[in-house]
Amino acid sequence: MQLTLEFGGGLELLCNSVKIHNVNVESKNGAEKLTMKDLLAWVRTNLIKERPEMFMKGDSVRPGVLVLVNDCDWELSGQLETTLEEKDVIVFISTLHGG
Repeated sequence: MQLTLEFGGGLELLCNSVKIHNVNVESKNGAEKLTMKDLLAWVRTNLIKERPEMFMKGDSVRPGVLVLVNDCDWELSGQLETTLEEKDVIVFISTLHGG
């Protein structure tokens, strides 16, 4: 499944300072649908190059990371259970900044 992943608010530093990634992600175990939980596991394994604890806590994103799926807050679509579709755009933005 072709997806566009965007990282901002400093999260791009965990991915070799690359903000936009056009990726092809397959569902786990041949499952019919790809969920955000599957995608986050894929991101941890394939994109995060350092300090994964700054992006994830357990199976989800850390508190303070805003997640948008096609410009819609993932909290409105089921968070980890959100089903992804071909060509979706997923944006991860850290809302935590130093002062």
